[in-house]
Amino acid sequence: MDIYEQIIKQADAIADDLTAQRRDFHKYAEKGWFEMRTSSIIARKLTDLGYEVLVGDQVCKRDSRMGVPPEEELDKQYERAVAQGADPEFVKYTKGGMTGVIGILRCGEGPTVAMRFDIDALGVFEEHDSSHRPAREGFASVNEGFMHACGHDAHATIGLGVAKVLMSIKDSLHGTVKLIFQPAEEGVRGAKSIVDNGHLDGVNYLIGSHVTDTEDGDPAAVIPGSYGSLATTKYDVVFRGQAAHAGGSPELGKNVMLAVGTAILNLYAIPRHSAGASRVNVGTVVAGSGRNVIADEAKMEIEVRGETTEINQFMEEYAVNVIENAAKMHGCTSEMKLMGSGHTAAVARATSYFSDTSYFNDMTGGMGSAYSLTSDEALMERVKKVCEEHLHMPVSSQLTTKSGGSEDVSYMMRRVQEQGGQATFMRVLTKEAGPGHSRIFDIDEKVLPNAVKIFCGTVYDIMK
Repeated sequence: MDIYEQIIKQADAIADDLTAQRRDFHKYAEKGWFEMRTSSIIARKLTDLGYEVLVGDQVCKRDSRMGVPPEEELDKQYERAVAQGADPEFVKYTKGGMTGVIGILRCGEGPTVAMRFDIDALGVFEEHDSSHRPAREGFASVNEGFMHACGHDAHATIGLGVAKVLMSIKDSLHGTVKLIFQPAEEGVRGAKSIVDNGHLDGVNYLIGSHVTDTEDGDPAAVIPGSYGSLATTKYDVVFRGQAAHAGGSPELGKNVMLAVGTAILNLYAIPRHSAGASRVNVGTVVAGSGRNVIADEAKMEIEVRGETTEINQFMEEYAVNVIENAAKMHGCTSEMKLMGSGHTAAVARATSYFSDTSYFNDMTGGMGSAYSLTSDEALMERVKKVCEEHLHMPVSSQLTTKSGGSEDVSYMMRRVQEQGGQATFMRVLTKEAGPGHSRIFDIDEKVLPNAVKIFCGTVYDIMK
């Protein structure tokens, strides 16, 4: 039996275990920087397999984390993780939101191959009607308001499957394997802190993936690469005005509703860029205290995106200008907390729009960000060849596909590519139930062993 055949056989043999593990992660969904139970279980399993395991501050650079929740909320989630069966040896390292795990397998001289698996859930209330398979079969999220609505439960599980199979063929590998279980991808927050800790330095190959809905009747198992994932910048905004009695003395008030309304209308009026796709969205607005009170505070969450880092920069600078001047127009102030940016230089330029009354939080205090990304053709071709010639798995007729979203794996890919390495972001195809980020999202679990085969086959092809 050759090594590729061994990979196929072992991945198929653990299919039921993969399904059980995915359902466990799904049931105990944890949002970004809350993945304490998840991280502890991953660390335990990697340790038991014989990997060198990094946890806590060894994974993410503490001061580079973006969008870290308040300490009291982190403490609450830690207590819940412990109560829900977190591994006692490893969960202690996750206190304060220091989540994420890296497993390292050293196999002598050779290239360093890294794989990224994101592990966080979304702030979505999962459907509990019996028409939803996770609810019907008893693995819907028990953590109200948290749900794996994007497939990261599958990604974490695939990473553990890859770890198991690669360990079994260790003697046939030459080089170093890094399995990066990344926290806080939703909102594109987590990758920068791993990059800043140096974990992509010296990496020759980086492979990431995302489960993606397949077209009806399409037998393909994978699209080997991606391009066009949008660069993005995210802000939390607070408008402050002056409360007053809406009937008795409205002229004394500084109405943040007017500032917010002006900002929203003009954000959506930002000109679209001729050089490529651009996006702007106001996701949430929370304001006011009563129908007879001039509102004195409003909170708003916004994001901009661009097909290139430069287009995103244009959108970001325009949005900052709109928000600050909307506040000034109505006698209010604005505070903006950067929730992430794809380019430090772009952020620096954007700060020119801030007044002394505004608040700006730099890259160390942000929330999420992403560069635009493009997979390397040579690595995509390698994935295609391995799948077709050795794993006997059908590959999509398109070598790469355009993404309309944003992914902070782009931070990792850029670091590797800047150093002369190769990187790709694969689309592992599966039939999905419901759109991504919806309360009825689910996947066909046959994708789990398929993805393990693709990752392991490609790694072996590089390191044999």
